[in-house]
Amino acid sequence: MMDKQKQIESLKKRYGRSSQPARNRGPMGGHGANRPMKGGLPKNAKATISRLMSYLNEYKVFMGAAFFCVIVGTLAMLAGSYMLRPIINQYIAPLGGGRGSITGLAKGLTAMGIVYLIGVIANYVQSRIMLTVAQNALQKIRDDLFGRIQTLPVRFYDSNNTGDLMSRFSNDVDTIGQMLSNTLIQLFTGALSIIGTLALMIYTNIWLTLVTIIMIPVMMKVGGFVASRSQKFFSAQQSSLGAVNGYIEEIISGQKVVKVFCHEDTAEEEFEILNEDLRNNMIHAQFFGGVMMPVMGNLSQLNYILTACIGGLLCVLRGFDVGGLTVFLSFSRQFSRPINEISMQVSNVFSALAGAERVFAIMDEEPEPADEEDAAELEPMNGFVELRNVTFGYDPDKVILKDLSLYAKPGQKIAFVGSTGAGKTTITNLINRFYDIQGGAITIDGVDIRHIRRENLRHNIAMVLQDTHLFTGTVMENIRYGRLDASDEEVIQAAKTASAYSFIMRLPAGFETVLEGDGANLSQGQRQLLNIARAAISKAPILILDEATSSVDTRTEKHIERGMDRLMADRTTFVIAHRLSTVRNANAIMVLENGEIIERGDHEDLLKQKGRYYQLYTGAVELD
Repeated sequence: MMDKQKQIESLKKRYGRSSQPARNRGPMGGHGANRPMKGGLPKNAKATISRLMSYLNEYKVFMGAAFFCVIVGTLAMLAGSYMLRPIINQYIAPLGGGRGSITGLAKGLTAMGIVYLIGVIANYVQSRIMLTVAQNALQKIRDDLFGRIQTLPVRFYDSNNTGDLMSRFSNDVDTIGQMLSNTLIQLFTGALSIIGTLALMIYTNIWLTLVTIIMIPVMMKVGGFVASRSQKFFSAQQSSLGAVNGYIEEIISGQKVVKVFCHEDTAEEEFEILNEDLRNNMIHAQFFGGVMMPVMGNLSQLNYILTACIGGLLCVLRGFDVGGLTVFLSFSRQFSRPINEISMQVSNVFSALAGAERVFAIMDEEPEPADEEDAAELEPMNGFVELRNVTFGYDPDKVILKDLSLYAKPGQKIAFVGSTGAGKTTITNLINRFYDIQGGAITIDGVDIRHIRRENLRHNIAMVLQDTHLFTGTVMENIRYGRLDASDEEVIQAAKTASAYSFIMRLPAGFETVLEGDGANLSQGQRQLLNIARAAISKAPILILDEATSSVDTRTEKHIERGMDRLMADRTTFVIAHRLSTVRNANAIMVLENGEIIERGDHEDLLKQKGRYYQLYTGAVELD
């Protein structure tokens, strides 16, 4: 049994980077690339910060106003603190002796209150501005991230876990928002406070300033040590969080399978491993992030005590004014506070940078190659499909299809049968150009599909898959997804074509019934009928049926087949089926094995050959 650390790394690799097993499956059954997404531990903080700041470029005026408010607020805080010196020296404990002045004290405190009020207003304004700027920037980041997701090839989704991708949209983007809205301002405020406080401290008493400055290298050394240790733990925390989210998403979506095979204990065990890893990384990250405050606070307290002692001696021996000492002690605390805050914000910066790199890793993924400048648009498309000497492998070093050739005339029904992994679904993936071939050519109506615009190509190909997917919305909206400009009458006609009309009318609100949770309130057969209706309304001349009835019972299959028969009329159809009874009426049946067509012909011809198809049909061998 592998040790715990290896088990953690194995689970994180599966659920934090790729949800697929080593022998990856494509989105519709074919093999996918087992390729991890780019990204991981922060490698170039400078480039990441520069890229994040680019999202703030269009808000330079607002940023300038916010930083101006920061300057006003900081100066108000410093001025208000320094005003204690004349108030004490003139109205509380006059330097020349005598009694203080209540009237003067009231005026001085009022003036100090007004200065502080100006600072409060300035801080409020900058907070509102930065909050607005940060949220606008986050909106653009999410838009860019979601836009990139729409352009990525199927290969990307074959090799990356949904839960981990969702974590990048939520957790990682949130950490970026925290940095943009708070951390930037606090870093600037801290730096400005240090400079301003140091200047006033020098003006107040140079010798006490030297005492305070001596503590700065100690604070910086301690802060740097803690920050360097926290960086790797915050990166590990983000990675572990993505793995936990990925595992939760997969287990929840596959809960029925978990229960059927009684894997609850195993799932809980694996989750505990990932959760413990997340806990450990969060403890380390939060510890080094949280320990900064008490450590720096204690150093600040030591500095305060030392300053007070020496300042008291200066008052007694050198005539240093009490007001000056009071103000200096206040500045001494203020001086260490921004150092503490900056040190604390370093943890947020590292966390945000780790999240930003995970977000940018998706944005930097290569999108589907652009269409050729002179790419054709076939309208209308007749549906004559031909594969000539096609060679392909998801991994170029592992060929799946080997010099494969076949054709389908408009209106013909071509069936693919064979063992799992023989290349059946891969052929349909290539016709859709979800992947590009390494050798040979695929043509439609005599035009190489690489010379056809992808949108035009896929618009003319409808698919009904084994795994149904319905969106949150009404039944009518789900059917109309196949062609968004379809009228209500066309949607109803598509439902009738798919043999779905009768069950839809029995739903509580008919076509206006809202489906949620991927149509959880419908049976598998009903969901499949809606998928068929969606394909029907597209009016695509080419149809792909990928084991569309393999997950339903025989009685439901017969009902679905009636809808599919009407759907296939006058369309070039490619059918992948495990149940050979569903392909008896195909114009041609291709028997695949190890990426090659070993037999081809219609049902009767193949039975007469008494080869592989005959063995499969008679049950002499079984499809695996």
